[in-house]
Amino acid sequence: MPELQPIRTKRDYDEALARVDALMDARPDSAEDRELDLLVDLVVAYEETHMPMGYPSPVEAIKYCMEQRGLEPRDLVPFIGSLSKVSEVLSGKRQITMPMARALHDDLGIPAGSLFARPSRPPS
Repeated sequence: MPELQPIRTKRDYDEALARVDALMDARPDSAEDRELDLLVDLVVAYEETHMPMGYPSPVEAIKYCMEQRGLEPRDLVPFIGSLSKVSEVLSGKRQITMPMARALHDDLGIPAGSLFARPSRPPS
C-alpha cells in the first residue's frame, strides 16, 4: 500500500479520486481495500473543508440514478440486498456498505464520491 498523505490541493484531490475509482474492485479485507477505506476518509475530509456543496448525499445520488433510469426499489435488490435493506438505505436508516457502494458504482455508474459523501442535510 502506498504511503497516504493528506489531501491539500485540488491536484491531490483529483489524484485521490482517480485512485479511489481504481480501487473500487479491491478484494474485501485486502491491502487495497484498507487503502480504499483510508483514502475515502481523506477525500471526505478534504471535501468537507474545501467543497461543502460538493456531491449529493448517497441517498440523493441513488434516487437520482433511479429516476434517470426508471428504476424501482426492487431493481436495487441485486446491488443492496433484500427489499427491506433497499428501503432502509433509501430512507436514510441504513448506511451504505462498501460492497453496496462497489455494486452501485460498478453496475449503475453512480460516482464513488457521491456514494461516500456525508450528507449535509437529511435525505429527502
